Amino acid sequence: MYPLFVLGVLFVLFLLSGIRIIFEYKRALKFRFGKYIKTLQPGLRWIIPLVETVQSVDIRVITINIVSQEVMTEDNVPCSIDGVVFFKILDPEKAVLEVEEYRFAITQLSQAALRDVCGKVELDTILSKREEMGNNIKEIVMQETVVWGIDIIDVKIKDIQLPENMKRMMANQAEAERSRRAQIILALAEEQAAGKLLEAGKLIDQSPSAIKLRLYQTLANIAAEKNSTILFPFPEEVLPRNPKKE
Repeated sequence: MYPLFVLGVLFVLFLLSGIRIIFEYKRALKFRFGKYIKTLQPGLRWIIPLVETVQSVDIRVITINIVSQEVMTEDNVPCSIDGVVFFKILDPEKAVLEVEEYRFAITQLSQAALRDVCGKVELDTILSKREEMGNNIKEIVMQETVVWGIDIIDVKIKDIQLPENMKRMMANQAEAERSRRAQIILALAEEQAAGKLLEAGKLIDQSPSAIKLRLYQTLANIAAEKNSTILFPFPEEVLPRNPKKE
């Protein structure tokens, strides 16, 4: 009786050891004596212990950082550029069977593509067209990974580190550009002010009453100062009058 009980317990343990739970965001490749059999879908699955094994693959969007790469641009400016790659596994079977370590492979491809793309353009292009540079890197990496059942969703350039002397030169250039714009704005303002003064002068010449009104306004502004003394060198009657009333 006892041996049967032991055998029963061992059999139950044998059955339990073959239970596998596969999450919704994963797929599991089943191997029997090392040979690929099929891909298991999410849910409760059972494999033959000691005979079959499974290897899980995450099918969500995966992010890999591109470590900072030393790049010499086309205009001979040394800089350090890093980025990030977003990819998704479309075919778990190919991702496992066609390449040894797909994460490491994608990282190496991305680093090489970044150096290749950024080394063929000038620094201004890299700074102003990051999105375009990322798309070019994406196309290069995608050509290699498509046979692995992997889709490269996007590649972004995160940071660009420049030498200190280049940073100072760019800061001086930006300051000079801001100064130039400020001078242009000041010149336009003076031009507009001069135009308005010319229009006001013409209007005053056409109306002697406007001259008197301007005089009274000026006197009012002067009188705002309590210590001011106003002297008229000529009587008000000598001011020109409106010829129409005469």
